[in-house]
Amino acid sequence: MAKLCEIDTADIPGGGQLRLLQRNDEFSIRIAGKPGELMNTRLHGSEDALAELACARVLEHPNVRVLVGGLGMGFTLAAALAGLGAEAEVVVAELVPGVVEWNRGPLGAAAGYPIRDPRCEIIVDDVADVLARSSGAFDAIMLDVDNGPEGLTQRENDRLYSARGLEAIQRALRPDGVLAVWSAGMDPGFSERLKRAGLCVEEHMVRAHRPGKGARHTIWLAW
Repeated sequence: MAKLCEIDTADIPGGGQLRLLQRNDEFSIRIAGKPGELMNTRLHGSEDALAELACARVLEHPNVRVLVGGLGMGFTLAAALAGLGAEAEVVVAELVPGVVEWNRGPLGAAAGYPIRDPRCEIIVDDVADVLARSSGAFDAIMLDVDNGPEGLTQRENDRLYSARGLEAIQRALRPDGVLAVWSAGMDPGFSERLKRAGLCVEEHMVRAHRPGKGARHTIWLAW
């Protein structure tokens, strides 16, 4: 099998660098200097599920507007667009400008170039800052930032999942809105943090690759 080869890099605001690798029609995103990969175009079942679970709860809301935190490879965005109606609006907050450009280029084909959909708005900014200046703006907030609620790759992400961050999320949700959070693993402490914030919580175990294959990931729904 051919080797994954680096085709581009993108600086992460605040420090660090992402690497984009390609092998034929397969792409991988990794953090420079760290083992393993953040995401791969072959394994996106749980990213799809993040949007599917959240959007199913708000599909019947009038003038649906949702926020996706983290563009990644575009699969969560594509699933949200597929699960919502023609009048919906999907806002994506992506911290790394290079990731947006990658999705406009060859990488975007893997998810069907969802950023070209007229219902999509891309904001190049930290999702925590987008939330902080939003009030009653979203029916659903879907967070696929870092490897989960502990800020494993960017310590700054801790503020998003802290008690104060959860307060900002609740302010940004519309009545009967829902928060969905993706994680590479289980985290009972985060479930308790959501409950202490006064939220009802569901934990869903999903697989990285469908049907029923690949690593087990966790998605929290909270409302």
